[in-house]
Amino acid sequence: MNTVPSRLSVVTLGARDVPALRSFYRSLGWPELPASDDGWSAFLLGGVLLALYPLPELAAEAAPGVPAPAGGWSGVTLACNVDSRGEVDAAFEAAVAAGAMVVAEPIDRPWGGRSGYLADPEGNRWEIAWAGTARFDERGALVSFG
Repeated sequence: MNTVPSRLSVVTLGARDVPALRSFYRSLGWPELPASDDGWSAFLLGGVLLALYPLPELAAEAAPGVPAPAGGWSGVTLACNVDSRGEVDAAFEAAVAAGAMVVAEPIDRPWGGRSGYLADPEGNRWEIAWAGTARFDERGALVSFG
């Protein structure tokens, strides 16, 4: 093979407190892999695995010799796209009830969709969004956008 496949398989969050972050994502009702524990946890989300891994161990693998980030926003956002404009507010409220911190309330966006931003207990930013051009398969995996 001379190319890199065009797919995103796993997003790994370096966690300062895996048990607490694991509890938060479980409280969203997301399906956790049976092999998960407080040392490593993963959730299968529409064909992409969201993994939680201890930050010092992830840093040793992915950035050897580089100090681990101190905290705060990393400059990366993750998104959970929903099927309708009205679902944005309901999903946003459910995430807040599960312990997410409000970053920016949902609003209609200039690009024609609706979205709001939340932070998980460690500050990872999530956008709850609806885009009229997004299409999903039966698993919830994004199959087209635009």
